[in-house]
Amino acid sequence: MTQKIPATATGLENLATSVILLTDAKAVVYMNPSAEVLFGISTTQVVNSPITEVFLHCELLDLAIEHAIKTRSPFREHEFAITTVRQQSHAVTCTVTPIEMPEAKILLEFQQMDQQLRIAKEERMLIQQQANSELLRNLAHEIRNPLGGLRGAAQLLEHELPQPSLREYTQVIIKEADRLQGLMDRLLVPHRVPKYETTNIHEVLERVRSLLLAESPNNIKVQRDYDTSLPEFIGDREKLIQAVLNIARNAVQALLSSKTPAAKITLKTRSERQVTLSRKRYRVAIKLEIMDNGPGVPADIIDKIFYPLVTGRQDEGGSGLGLALAQTFITQHHGMIDCKSQPGNTCFTILLPVESTVIKHALIEP
Repeated sequence: MTQKIPATATGLENLATSVILLTDAKAVVYMNPSAEVLFGISTTQVVNSPITEVFLHCELLDLAIEHAIKTRSPFREHEFAITTVRQQSHAVTCTVTPIEMPEAKILLEFQQMDQQLRIAKEERMLIQQQANSELLRNLAHEIRNPLGGLRGAAQLLEHELPQPSLREYTQVIIKEADRLQGLMDRLLVPHRVPKYETTNIHEVLERVRSLLLAESPNNIKVQRDYDTSLPEFIGDREKLIQAVLNIARNAVQALLSSKTPAAKITLKTRSERQVTLSRKRYRVAIKLEIMDNGPGVPADIIDKIFYPLVTGRQDEGGSGLGLALAQTFITQHHGMIDCKSQPGNTCFTILLPVESTVIKHALIEP
């Protein structure tokens, strides 16, 4: 059974859902404003183009259209990924409906699922982060006391040894105890009460950039792509520096270990409008991206990289705490951190809500 709609598309212009009209040959004749915004394409750019040229490699959509045409009844495809000709990917649910219009025979209605999926992922990560944080805090407290006793006993033993050459062994115990003590201190760092004050994100990034250049000045290029009109916000400057630095240092280590030619890290800032974080809607958020052209995060740990003690480094220097701490610090700012990675392109994205809209232009040259 087909569904009739008015001969003009005027009634579709005010819909919140994204609508595309096709001919019986599956060519685009109309996109409503919601569809143009969602997919970043205007009707004039794709009119008369086959839908397969608008959405690339989307067999599910093509099968849904074929099914609707064959059965002459609406068909819905739930939660699948769709990629536009502009290489923008979205998670959507699509309803395909045969219609009776002189110029169009198929109506595609898209509902974006990215927001719902991101919120669900954010909630899962928050619950996991809180559980990990509590576990590690208790574990650190339990380890610190016997660790202090172990170190003290090694110092006393060192004074009693008859041969100075034997002190080499007690020094190993003392140094390893100190290393473990430093690890325990890092586990407890997130529980310091944040010191919130007016913060400029570019001051944070410039501090990180200067540290990176000081640590590896000749090996890696650190590029800036700043939106200098971003507003200031309320945050703990030192914790934000540490969060970004932990991510950037991971990138540096990956670039150096893989000997990536033309190794590059990019720090990019943009504004994000109407963002929902922790179930709260913010008019403005700061979007920070830390990108590198290294080998990428191993596929077997990409979904676990923010868990404590998970590391992709094969050497003994990787504690697996850097990203877990970064997530904790960003969560304390009611923000969100995520990672997408493939060989040659790894991007960590941080969203920080802005409560105030005071604009301060940062005088930073690219």
